[in-house]
Amino acid sequence: MNEEYQDQVEGRNAVLELLESGKDINKILIAKGEKHGSINKIIALAKENKIIIAEVEKNKLNQISQTQNNQGVIAIVPPFNYCEVEDILEKAKNEPPFILILDGIEDPHNLGAIIRTAETAGVHGIIIPKRRAASVNSTVSKVSAGAVQYMKIARVNNLNETIRFLKENDVWICGTDMDATKYYYQESYKGPIAVVIGSEGFGMSRLVKENCDFLVKIPMKGKITSLNASVSAGIVMYEATKQRLQKQ
Repeated sequence: MNEEYQDQVEGRNAVLELLESGKDINKILIAKGEKHGSINKIIALAKENKIIIAEVEKNKLNQISQTQNNQGVIAIVPPFNYCEVEDILEKAKNEPPFILILDGIEDPHNLGAIIRTAETAGVHGIIIPKRRAASVNSTVSKVSAGAVQYMKIARVNNLNETIRFLKENDVWICGTDMDATKYYYQESYKGPIAVVIGSEGFGMSRLVKENCDFLVKIPMKGKITSLNASVSAGIVMYEATKQRLQKQ
């Protein structure tokens, strides 16, 4: 059974993406006096799709806002609908699966940035744990610039059980770890692959690391020895995308 989270999408680009995706919207709240720029496009699309538009005082909108940067527009939506891991494999049925596993990403800004990059990189789906990790909320949606509307995201009880299930379906598991012996560009991602990105402070958990088929690292030349999780994810994802495009 799918778990559901999220009840609003905030910001002009995120709401525009939501409208263009065709997903359900209960109503759109617009700050009084906001009738310029992309707000006009939002109003036109909402009317075209027979979505309720309500004008509210700016102070009221700011009170409702979860991101504190709503840009004068908030869409009230049904809760976010997580998919099953099987749905991600089904989406990839015409090509080798390309999956991202996030092991304990707690910062919603990082999660949103990762989802945005994953969508542009052609990732078929993202797997996140239910405990000790960020879930999809209005901040994640806004930072992703609406990419959550197009990305399949599964929220699972146990990452290690999920990894075993993926292996049973012939998916190789690549972990990112600063102590790995190989650099990320020395491995192949052309086949069925799931890339694991560890948490911001601690990396992958011990069991997840042990369950990976191979580990890769990103070269570090500076004095700081770690990258932001969303940057690390982007570097490895785009190496995989490059290799997979070369294969075609």
